[in-house]
Amino acid sequence: MTTETREFADLLAHAEFSGTGIGPLTSVNPDLSPVEAYHIQLENIQRKLNAGQTIVGKKIGLTSLAMQKLLGVDEPDYGHLLDSMVVENGGTVSMDKVLQPRVEGEIAFILKKDLCGPNITTLDVLQATKYVVPALEIVGSRIMDWKIKLADTIADNASSGLYVLGGKPTHIEDINLEQIGMVLMRNGHIVNTGVGAAALGNPATCVAWLANKLSQFDITLKAGEVILSGALSAMVVAEPGDVFTARFAHIGQVSVNFKK
Repeated sequence: MTTETREFADLLAHAEFSGTGIGPLTSVNPDLSPVEAYHIQLENIQRKLNAGQTIVGKKIGLTSLAMQKLLGVDEPDYGHLLDSMVVENGGTVSMDKVLQPRVEGEIAFILKKDLCGPNITTLDVLQATKYVVPALEIVGSRIMDWKIKLADTIADNASSGLYVLGGKPTHIEDINLEQIGMVLMRNGHIVNTGVGAAALGNPATCVAWLANKLSQFDITLKAGEVILSGALSAMVVAEPGDVFTARFAHIGQVSVNFKK
């Protein structure tokens, strides 16, 4: 591990602990590469594992072309999900749990088989999936004002915060992932709509990308893990007292409340 990796990991960890954002890492090192940023992410994940937390899955970010263009990249990124990030469906989240929270509606995959890249295909993902459920991801950034470049969000565990699973477990063969529609509501009003195809054309394609990307770091997706496959529409700012509900065709709905 380099000195810079340790120092940047320290900065992000302190920002999370203190609830105070920091400036972009890329303003300190404009040449910070995605690979270096992933090592920063992995350093803080290892620290959390050492403290007793458990990896329960992964999340995929930047799956929409709009977000990729915004950050000037041509592929998604990923982060780790920990047991400390789970919120019950319909549960309440304190506003101090996540820095600068935003909400996204996604399709979550629960695996029944390991997926070990490279060369994982979309078909491999479908065959390895136990079921899918609707999900809300509450993303957050330890970088002040969300002034992020690709390396910043990667280092910051892909801007992970919390997540909620809901709906009903649905088998892949019973649905068309590309055509699943979603309506995201805040306080009873529609704020976003989306469709499965918004995530790289097919959410399962996102999971295949993830399995192959992780192989570069000798990481395997494990049976039982939760995979958040990417937002189906733009993220929405969460304010105290907000209630978010995402309704998905065929697979049900999921909701979360933000404490006043």
